[in-house]
Amino acid sequence: MKKNLQTAFSTRQYMLSQDFEIYYYSDFYLSQVKNHAHSYYEFYFFLEGNVTMIIEEKEYPMRPGDVVLIPPKAQHHAVIRNQENPYRRFVFWITEEYCNSLMEISSDYAYLMQHVKVTKNYIFHTDVVIFNTIQSKVFGLIDEMRSKRFGREAKISLCVNDLILHLNRIVHEQNYPKSEREELNLYQGLADYIEENLDGDLSLENLAKQFFVSKYHIAHIFKDSTGLSIHQYITKKRLAACRDAILGDVGISQVYPMFGFGDYSSFYRAFKKEYGISPKEFKDMQVTL
Repeated sequence: MKKNLQTAFSTRQYMLSQDFEIYYYSDFYLSQVKNHAHSYYEFYFFLEGNVTMIIEEKEYPMRPGDVVLIPPKAQHHAVIRNQENPYRRFVFWITEEYCNSLMEISSDYAYLMQHVKVTKNYIFHTDVVIFNTIQSKVFGLIDEMRSKRFGREAKISLCVNDLILHLNRIVHEQNYPKSEREELNLYQGLADYIEENLDGDLSLENLAKQFFVSKYHIAHIFKDSTGLSIHQYITKKRLAACRDAILGDVGISQVYPMFGFGDYSSFYRAFKKEYGISPKEFKDMQVTL
């Protein structure tokens, strides 16, 4: 283990950084940490020790390889049952604001956080292979944060984002260990439903309700199957339907409400972005052919 990357334990329960902080602790004895809560997410990656986590008044005995995620406002503290072995763990703090910025890149970054908030399931068990990969990514991040190498800030961001996405993937795959055939059937069912309801409510929330699955799982299915976000997929389908209707001599003002566009300006922008010309230019071009 890389002792030079260890940090002396502090009872500080607030962040100094605006985005994230990470620590590697190894202690035989700790002064009692009182029950407390944070305004940020707190990850524990448990390595060793006889420790119980108390989260929202429920006890969770820890075992090596456990990953713990404590969301903002959740009351918690750790209890060391004996000091025969050191209490070793990584602690990773990350703000809600930083997580929200990642969600703007992809909803995949938010799956784990949302899962914990909804289910109140805070502990995730991993095997040796999976945890070794996590540990490698954590050490890489800590090492980079302590370095002065060229590109340090950019590399740190990459390491943080990679770690978060990797954790989301681990938990998602634990929750949805489905076969490729089941995944394909779900995707096909969703695609058919979308095709038949282009004028209806195709929000992720409604699709999740119709198919009894998580909206984050639906987003994941479409990204894997098409390379597109589900929003992009639905928009392309609606635009294609509008285009075909225009070819069928339906007026532009009648077309866009028929296929789920709320107003002309959003339809106009999407159509021009997809086909390179405006709806009117497209219609006029067909007339001249």
